Amino acid sequence: MQKILPLFLLLVLLFSYSSANDFEDVKKITLKKDEQTKILVKYDTYKRVLAFRWTLYVNDGLIVFHSYDKRVAQTILYLNTRNQSFKVYLKEKGSEPYEPPYFLVKFKDFDFEKNEAIFELFLSDRDTLVEIKYLKNEKKK
Repeated sequence: MQKILPLFLLLVLLFSYSSANDFEDVKKITLKKDEQTKILVKYDTYKRVLAFRWTLYVNDGLIVFHSYDKRVAQTILYLNTRNQSFKVYLKEKGSEPYEPPYFLVKFKDFDFEKNEAIFELFLSDRDTLVEIKYLKNEKKK
């Protein structure tokens, strides 16, 4: 019994570490007001673009506009609260029992001197179903 317990604890720790690190790619992006970032997403025969930008930082809330596959949304993100990120599914959920690939966009910090918002992008794609390409940031007109 004494030999089984350490082995069991080791297996539990290894399993929890592997399941906790669910993200395939992590990228840091810094954007000025109305500067837009675009990410090309390819899978099967589809090509889609995830785009987002922020337009206002007031009362500790960052107003972010994002679009993917003709779906447009506005989100208010805050630092140090539960509402500091948004999730965008990159592929429709099919009959498979797993969660489809997605981006998690997290508001990390705001640089007041440079008037820039700092984001982290986390890609979850366990089965490598999508190919992504980060496109050049552009100023929204």
